[in-house]
Amino acid sequence: MKTVVLVKVVDGEINPFDASALEWALSLCGEVTVLAMGPRSWEERLLPLTRLGVGRVILLSDPLFAGSDTLATAYILSRALARIDCDLILSGRKTLDGETAQVGPCLAGLLGIPVLTNVFSFAIGEDGVSCKTSLGPERVPLPALLTLERTKTLRFPSLFSRLGSVEIRDNTTVGADPARCGLSGSPTKVIATEESVKGARRCERITPADLLPLIEKLRGQKKRERTLPESKKKLPTVFAVGEEVLPHARAIAETVIALPKLPPAEIAARAKTERPDAILWNADAWGRRNAPIVQALLKTGLCADCTDLETDGKRLYMIRPARGGNVTARIRCDTLPQMATVRTTDETAGDLIVSAGRGVADDVGAVRALARRLGGEFCASRGLVDLGRADYSEQVGLTGRSVSPKIYLAIGISGAVQHAVGFRDADAVIAVNPDVGAPIFGCADYGIVAPFEELYREIEALPKGEKNDV
Repeated sequence: MKTVVLVKVVDGEINPFDASALEWALSLCGEVTVLAMGPRSWEERLLPLTRLGVGRVILLSDPLFAGSDTLATAYILSRALARIDCDLILSGRKTLDGETAQVGPCLAGLLGIPVLTNVFSFAIGEDGVSCKTSLGPERVPLPALLTLERTKTLRFPSLFSRLGSVEIRDNTTVGADPARCGLSGSPTKVIATEESVKGARRCERITPADLLPLIEKLRGQKKRERTLPESKKKLPTVFAVGEEVLPHARAIAETVIALPKLPPAEIAARAKTERPDAILWNADAWGRRNAPIVQALLKTGLCADCTDLETDGKRLYMIRPARGGNVTARIRCDTLPQMATVRTTDETAGDLIVSAGRGVADDVGAVRALARRLGGEFCASRGLVDLGRADYSEQVGLTGRSVSPKIYLAIGISGAVQHAVGFRDADAVIAVNPDVGAPIFGCADYGIVAPFEELYREIEALPKGEKNDV
């Protein structure tokens, strides 16, 4: 088995999702090659990987590559991989800086090999690779590309292991078309950024004893209706892949062509024939996997996880959170069709969501019990999911679900912007945190400054009939 692992250095460290992928590769019997693309300064951080049993570490570094978007990055990597013999390509599902999760599927599209994303575990068999993914059990033949969740911790080097070397390759070796590299070769461009303030609320302080009466009061109120603002000028024709993005397409297009979730090759073929101005996808696991493949087939730009869309009738302006949600970026696409995955709200949740964060990592069972007693759905922050205390399907936030319940009860959650993005459409937000300065109170309507244990004791002390025990 010959495996290539794609690695990125983020803030001076190996991206943890890529580190997990590398550990998976090292656990297989065979040759392992690490492939990275970045500045020469990454060499120092990549060098220790040679002590782990990695056969080769290759760094693609050339000023020509700087500023590449996901399509340009995938293209450069595809040129390098054309010179490497491998059966399996592994990468992390995402990187902690960009969080687009597009490069892996786009690369697979350029290479013409199958891809599975959001992989929790896999096993190599005679007929291919069988995986457990967020979409369920899946299998594909080899060669293939897998993007992995953060399910393994990278091993430490052996005491007796020897340091190797990092191979530096510039474009004289890679052979990429300069017109498809770097900032000038990238179809998507950030044209403006601003501090993210959407979702800010005015917080009213309450006590643990006020919680249940407040929940009953809020439950009795009519759910707020939400409509998307209509663009004054609209794009002539937009494809909407899946019913979830139809409202977003209708808000920006004169003519909307609704497509079912077809194989990427079929969608690309229709786009080449019918030439839509834009294609919108739902930013769910299926959309995040298949949209980048179509991006590769059409050689066009794709903006991930858009929260808002605007148009002047010719160009689509895509607004998405960046830098962990602290900044909102305004992005344009210079190629046609313009493509975006759009964050749509999960309407399957009930009127109450009880969400837990790292602050209650040791009390997750009690928070789940509280959710059941209140007749609500349990959800979690990314921090809790990364600790393995909650399932990825329960994650709310920038890299999880977006929800809009009547009541969002956040317990032990710090309130990072990347999480707040996921519940900004909730009618009412109640935050429980012992830290009075926690950012969560800035995006909550009601705040309880107390540890979860105090809140739980208060509820436990009530007569059974007053617990709303359902």
